[in-house]
Amino acid sequence: MFGLDKLKDFKKNAEEAKQRLESITVEGVAGSDLVKVTCTASKRIVSVDISESVLRTALKPDVDKLVLEAVADALAQADRFTESEMKDIMPNIPGLGL
Repeated sequence: MFGLDKLKDFKKNAEEAKQRLESITVEGVAGSDLVKVTCTASKRIVSVDISESVLRTALKPDVDKLVLEAVADALAQADRFTESEMKDIMPNIPGLGL
């Protein structure tokens, strides 16, 4: 049976994992590193870096597309990191497939 102590441990471990995820950053890129987006593993965007050459030569729709690609890449990396982090602390509850 899944007792109260196990639930308290899970909650404590989840809070610790949440703090760790906020302190870890991942970087998404697009256009051969012409656009870089950095976010935390908890999916908070912390910076966007667009190459000067892109800003000078590319059309706005192209820049928009590169930014969206870099954001998507960063968020996907954050998802993968979070999934691996949470896998270690998720309780084994029969029937839930966790």
